[in-house]
Amino acid sequence: MGRMEHIDEDLTLYRDMLIRCLEREVLPHYDRWEKQGHMPREVWNMLGAAGMLGPDMPEEYGAAGAPFEVNLMILEETCRLGLAGLSTGLNVHANIVMPYVNNIGTPEQKAYWLPKMATGEVIGAIGMTEPGAGSDLAGMRTNAVRDGDEYVINGSKIFITNGLNAGLVVLAAKTDPSKGAKGISLFLVDTSLPGFKKGKGIEKIGQHTSDTAELFFDNLRVPASALLGEENKGFVYLMQELPRERVGVATQAVGACEGAMALTVDYVTQRKAFGQAVSQFQNTRFKMAELRAEIELVKAYLAQCTARCKAGVMSTEEASILKLTSTELQCKVTDTCLQLFGGYGYTQEYPISRFYLDARVQTIYAGTSEIMKEMIARGVLGR
Repeated sequence: MGRMEHIDEDLTLYRDMLIRCLEREVLPHYDRWEKQGHMPREVWNMLGAAGMLGPDMPEEYGAAGAPFEVNLMILEETCRLGLAGLSTGLNVHANIVMPYVNNIGTPEQKAYWLPKMATGEVIGAIGMTEPGAGSDLAGMRTNAVRDGDEYVINGSKIFITNGLNAGLVVLAAKTDPSKGAKGISLFLVDTSLPGFKKGKGIEKIGQHTSDTAELFFDNLRVPASALLGEENKGFVYLMQELPRERVGVATQAVGACEGAMALTVDYVTQRKAFGQAVSQFQNTRFKMAELRAEIELVKAYLAQCTARCKAGVMSTEEASILKLTSTELQCKVTDTCLQLFGGYGYTQEYPISRFYLDARVQTIYAGTSEIMKEMIARGVLGR
């Protein structure tokens, strides 16, 4: 059996397991979780027991050592089913934080954190964005000062996905303020340490099930062994890991597009207006045709980027093009699909409204569309 057949077999196996798990344990309760603004903490343990948390991490840490594509499939399927809040939490935990630990961490750091993350005992978050510094890493104010065998951390982070439940935060902090973005280091912060505080959950217009919080660090002391990688190399590591993060976000976008399209096809073929199905109007047919064509183009580029990301050769420009086009298309698809529902699309009774609201943040986090355009422009025109 060839390599691709193995991957296809793994994807089919994991997809079947995932859908059964979601249909039994998540979908019946999801509307309630959305209304209450969070999902139960034990859902993470359930997903861990089902092997859905970082399945592509090494087997020695309790994961499955599955292909990278399996992790992406989980993100795509959860978004296709309209579970974007859950999917974003998974993306941060399993597609961002776990790879940071695995790719940069010491053997001791990996052995300590990854098994706990694979089971859901520990939930991961990444702390980059600050109240006064979003995409501008040079403007970061959170700092870490070396004091003997420890670092003392002070500052705050905002809009942190999984912030309320996080047991581990990969934290970016200035260790050499004189160097700007080149003076940033990364730390593995155990949230049970004194000096760590979580603000109340941030109320968002969409993705309510994904908990989002502000985090505070008040003279928080971490051992020197909590440094992830080398001191002042944080920016390098962030740039190294961002392509995978953006492949994850693009995968979520494609999944959401497919989910929104399926809902809309079902609606317009059943809904009657002026004596015929809405699907028979030329406007409906042309709109759906245009969306399908654009989705297929993004899917093709996503497949290309996924292969390059796996091979470690995906460029910042490619990652930016992928993130820009996929998330902007997601917003277009969900907006167009909602329009075809008419007034019903504007009600919470119809799930297309959730697809629409959940989509909006996709062009903001993981690098705004404006920043993506700047990254692409640098490749075209130089700095």
